[in-house]
Amino acid sequence: MSKATGTDAQSPAPHGADSHDLIRVHGARENNLKDVSIEIPKRRLTVFTGVSGSGKSSLVFDTIAAESQRLINETYSAFVQGFMPTLARPEVDVLEGLTTAIIVDQQRMGADPRSTVGTATDANAMLRILFSRLGTPHIGPPSAYAFNVPSVRASGAITVERGAKQTVKATFNRTGGMCTRCEGRGSVSDIDLTQLYDDSKSLSEGAFTIPGWKSDSQWTVQVYAQSGFVDPDKPISKYTKKEMQAFLYGAPVKVKVNGVNLTYEGLIPKLQKSFLSKDKEAMQPHIRAFVERAVTFTTCPECDGTRLSEGARSSKIKRISIADACAMQISDLAEWVRGLDEPSVAPLLDALRQTLDSFVEIGLGYLALDRPAGTLSGGEAQRVKMIRHLGSSLTDVTYVFDEPTAGLHPHDIQRMNDLLLRLRDKGNTVLVVEHKPEMIAIADHVVDLGPGAGQAGGAVCFEGTVEGLRAGGTLTGRHLDDRAAVKEKVRTATGALEIRGATANNLQDVDVDIPLGVLAVVTGVAGSGKSSLVHGSLPGKSGPAGEEVVSIDQTAIRGSRRSNPATYTGLLEPIRKAFAKANGVKPALFSANSEGACPTCNGAGVIYTDLAMMAGVATPCEECEGKRYQASVLEYHLGGRDISEVLAMSVTEAEEFFGGGEAHTPAAHRILGRLADVGLGYLSLGQPLTTLSGGERQRLKLATHMSDKGGVYVLDEPTNGLHLADVEQLLGLLDRLVDSGKSVIVVEHHQAVMAHADWIIDLGPGAGHDGGKIVFEGTPADLVAARSTLTGEHLAAYVGA
Repeated sequence: MSKATGTDAQSPAPHGADSHDLIRVHGARENNLKDVSIEIPKRRLTVFTGVSGSGKSSLVFDTIAAESQRLINETYSAFVQGFMPTLARPEVDVLEGLTTAIIVDQQRMGADPRSTVGTATDANAMLRILFSRLGTPHIGPPSAYAFNVPSVRASGAITVERGAKQTVKATFNRTGGMCTRCEGRGSVSDIDLTQLYDDSKSLSEGAFTIPGWKSDSQWTVQVYAQSGFVDPDKPISKYTKKEMQAFLYGAPVKVKVNGVNLTYEGLIPKLQKSFLSKDKEAMQPHIRAFVERAVTFTTCPECDGTRLSEGARSSKIKRISIADACAMQISDLAEWVRGLDEPSVAPLLDALRQTLDSFVEIGLGYLALDRPAGTLSGGEAQRVKMIRHLGSSLTDVTYVFDEPTAGLHPHDIQRMNDLLLRLRDKGNTVLVVEHKPEMIAIADHVVDLGPGAGQAGGAVCFEGTVEGLRAGGTLTGRHLDDRAAVKEKVRTATGALEIRGATANNLQDVDVDIPLGVLAVVTGVAGSGKSSLVHGSLPGKSGPAGEEVVSIDQTAIRGSRRSNPATYTGLLEPIRKAFAKANGVKPALFSANSEGACPTCNGAGVIYTDLAMMAGVATPCEECEGKRYQASVLEYHLGGRDISEVLAMSVTEAEEFFGGGEAHTPAAHRILGRLADVGLGYLSLGQPLTTLSGGERQRLKLATHMSDKGGVYVLDEPTNGLHLADVEQLLGLLDRLVDSGKSVIVVEHHQAVMAHADWIIDLGPGAGHDGGKIVFEGTPADLVAARSTLTGEHLAAYVGA
């Protein structure tokens, strides 16, 4: 007995399970990482910093989070894995101490027209159950309130093959809430026939005005002219009712044209298949312009844009229908739900209140549940995804965030910091990729990658505390305490863009003059109406001299793994022509998507092998050794280099190569100069677009649009994804644009951009219906001096005034 007491008196040895308090990464080589080895403390907040393209996402998302997800997927049966995305093991030697990873990234939500904020979260599902239990008149189960569910009725005989076969009569009914006219989309498309043809002409006179439809030799036009359904020599305006029906809406039918069997189809369904089913962003500019002219989307007259059937709109709780509830600002809806006291649905009301309160807490109380998911910014989409995790009881989970401050006003960043710290304090590991000094400051541990971007990055420059980073002498450490000074002397406006009575979304009849010929910054808290003012009021407008407005927003670049900076910017065109001219051959030979492609891998450079539920394997093509071109094409040279060597160059190398000597190509050199201007000098010309970070994609878009003829540039948060050191370069680029005679209007939260502005327009005072007003117009110095708005207070603190 005494022996046992003596043992108890000794300090207990640490349990073996408590020794796993680090995530160990050894030999990470994903993308540009150079054999990176680090140890990340668990149950702490770790921030990863470094210039854009330094390898932060490659380490956090493509290595740590990807391997965690892959290992979890492997715990499921092979049958279940067959339905899941296949993930390859990252290029890394050892990964130890991983926990379940929950990734909250900035990927836009699907732009499906039926996807809304309510359907993307659990809020709509809970509201539907609520109305199916309490709504009067009662119209049916939850599906009766769902705009994604059509009503179905069926009856007939069914045969049951069990023992003795037996045929029974059955009827089936399902009540859905979908509006039958717009099919749950809220808007209907209308085609303007005057944009398709000139009805004063006949088909043989070239009546069609659709791009690419020529009347003489075009097969498509010949099908209509020789179909026998219409008279090709009669003006369209003289067609009978029967001819017009066949011409516009005829069902597909086989016809013979010049001895060839072809399919005739009415003009409207033909256009819907050939033009309207395609993604507008991927169309050539002249085709896109035609579609925008010819097709108009109007609010559905039957459901008034609510997407719901008449029955669903008629059922109400306290005089509020589900359509009214979804149209409310979420902060107001939360108040309404709080006022419902019904014991029979108490658990449901508690869960719904919690979800709606999470929206408000995370700074999205200004949204409405019927807001289309595709219209959310990257930052808003990320915060919507965060909502389901805020009330979670899970602990010892790794949460991975990609710039959670994107699109947030300095006033809102403190709230985001509190949420991340709360997740950490519940016993979770929080990994954050971030540039903002306000978020770096709260880190328990900092990993700084660099020293440069692309091939010049991929190494760990610093690992430790925030104080250690400040004293460490790395690029991030040196710029961490950078503070831009307010401009002493501002430019004078040369004119103004007048906006009168703007009422888009939450704008409250706003009148404002945006000065031209200067750098104008539109700011305000998230949801105050900045994008509504700029993007809702400016498109279609032009400056006093009639210059076009060029809008560069944050919509994602669409591109496959065959797309790269050279194809996206149009750089490959002059390069192909230069190679063709120097060697006396066709330009198509120098396209890996055309005649010059390696026949084995079809110009992809790799062979993809699908292994069903296991991760697919991509192996370099043995025929072309990953160069994507036929061997015969690589024998043609320009300036001593073949086409694959040129595509392997960085922008900086290529700019020098095409700048002079035998390879001198002014058209290519101009595009490369613009890419270097926006800070993408490290990108290789042939790098797939799918591997670019969010910040890189936006700057690539900016470089592409810099050649546009427009005189007014509208930029939406161009500092997104930019390192502190790169913001300075961006400001220099904006200055050069203004000094060259352009007008630049920037929607921005970054204080360095505000301080550098010639004119500031501040919206607010709050978000949603608490915003939508101009609360300040003037110079940055005046805003700092007045401190009359939230922006003014934060800007004054930033510049140390």
